[in-house]
Amino acid sequence: MDIQATALKCKKAGIFMSALSSETKDKALENIIKELEKNVDSIIEANNADLEQAKNDNLELPLVKRLKFDREKNFETCNGIASLVSLEDPVGKILSATELDKGLALFKVSRPIGVIGVIFESRPDALVQIAALCLKSGNSVLLKGGKEAFATNKILASVIYKAGVAKGLPEGWLGLLETRSDVDQMLKLDKSVDLIIPRGSNEFVRYIMDNTVIPVLGHADGICHLYIDRLADSKMAIDLSIDSKCQYVAVCNAVETILVHESLAKKILPPLKRELEKKGVKIYGCEKTTSIVDVETATKKDWETEYLDLTVAIRVVPSLKEALAHINQYGSGHTDVIVTRDKKRAFYFMDHADTADAFWNCSTRFSDGFRFGLGAEVGISTNKIHARGPVGLEGLMIYQWRMIGNGHMVKDYAGKTAKAFTHKPLKKDFQFKINHAKATID
Repeated sequence: MDIQATALKCKKAGIFMSALSSETKDKALENIIKELEKNVDSIIEANNADLEQAKNDNLELPLVKRLKFDREKNFETCNGIASLVSLEDPVGKILSATELDKGLALFKVSRPIGVIGVIFESRPDALVQIAALCLKSGNSVLLKGGKEAFATNKILASVIYKAGVAKGLPEGWLGLLETRSDVDQMLKLDKSVDLIIPRGSNEFVRYIMDNTVIPVLGHADGICHLYIDRLADSKMAIDLSIDSKCQYVAVCNAVETILVHESLAKKILPPLKRELEKKGVKIYGCEKTTSIVDVETATKKDWETEYLDLTVAIRVVPSLKEALAHINQYGSGHTDVIVTRDKKRAFYFMDHADTADAFWNCSTRFSDGFRFGLGAEVGISTNKIHARGPVGLEGLMIYQWRMIGNGHMVKDYAGKTAKAFTHKPLKKDFQFKINHAKATID
């Protein structure tokens, strides 16, 4: 496979993707839904082959759970695409409009980034979400999934690509990378690829960052925390702990560490332990925790671990500030929760937690592009430049400055007789959208 040629084709397609009408993009998304439903038997057959190979390779159970793509998952994935269709086109929005002088106006207009290279884990549904988000946002995309999902990813990419082209998307708008060497080649293509989004382990994301000059957006680990404050409602705290840990364990927004204020420890820990163990959760605890309930002793490694399984670490802390100190030391900046009845303490927590998603009295599992109303997500970003948290359509956009004048020249605004700029805000009702089918371009 010639990755350089694939990326160049994707780059050329990206120019036309950025100028597609909303109608064309939405019709393409609707056709993708139709073709996914039509080809569901072939997709499941390919997925079964991947699952069988995973079994032979003794793949870890959390990865096997992520790998499964059945009718229910296909249905959920199609619903996610349908939600995208209903969202407003993010391209061409006027973010600001300023009069510089009479007849001279400056506009800040939302535009697609260009070519997005996404390297993701063993979840085949991630491929569908990413492709659909890039399509809606006018970006072209290079995709590389885990080798354990090779057969499933291949048929999904083929179905999605053909369904898009059939409804007016340019040839080359989507490319599928197949090997690790393909990724290494892509990392060198800074002239063709505009942004890389890696989804995987801390070591893998660090490898990507260290081996490319292309901007990288994403997160490494999902070490999420839930802090049970001294003013928490006990039942709510236990219910949220169970949902955050057990609703779906093999995901980056599942809680990995539960922090409990020491004044509530004796009251909370016994029922919390019972409810967790009912769900089959293995518990590691600090010394204070083990003095109250019979669980295995935690080590420093447990505070640094993303289990992605039915395992959780519990630590008793003396104060809200100590809880924040723990989160800011061991957290990955993904999602962290405080359970409390006190508004001031909740806001203090959110102001001082160094995290992309700070929640009050709700499950960590809400940290998701679809649940946020972003139309699924291309990934979760813990970066502090550009997008942060679940990256949906807005996170795949950049902007372009557009100036419209009438023969205006800079020399008239320089020297002793320089004209003054007005810098007056304008209404954002100027229309940049045109009918490309009727536009004269020769």
